[in-house]
Amino acid sequence: MATQEPVENLMSWLRDAHAMEQQAEKMLSSMSARLEHYPVLKARIDQHIDETRGQQARLESCIRRLNGSPSTIKDMGGKLMAFAQGVSGMVMSDEVVKGAMSGYVFEHMEIASYTILIAAAEAARDRETQQVCEQNLREEQAMAEWLLQHLPEVTQAFLARSANPNTQAKR
Repeated sequence: MATQEPVENLMSWLRDAHAMEQQAEKMLSSMSARLEHYPVLKARIDQHIDETRGQQARLESCIRRLNGSPSTIKDMGGKLMAFAQGVSGMVMSDEVVKGAMSGYVFEHMEIASYTILIAAAEAARDRETQQVCEQNLREEQAMAEWLLQHLPEVTQAFLARSANPNTQAKR
């Protein structure tokens, strides 16, 4: 079995993370576009979309600095998965609650990914990539924490809206 240098794994995982951020941007943008009655959640999602775009750019910079390029196949796969998730959310009567819950779970996948990337960058002695991943990790942790703190509020707002026959609750 052939061995791989830490930088080879790092490059592969950077490409995975880039695709993950493309998926995140598509999912968040889709959710934001449909949110009508939850302005606080929408504002935080919109903020995180900007952060996500910055994360993508920073990851791409690391990939290019290591003489690579993002994986078109992985990026497309991530976007297709996000599209499918967006379409499935549109038919749920509790879309906002499920979307917030899914967002919280997705943030933790991103947190795990950046934790791995930080360790890989350290093993590859790539301090610049390590710092980029540490910054991305902080942003993901902040979003996950925000979602956790606001899940009860989103749920209560949804329940109040759904109890009123004159309001739409799902978005």
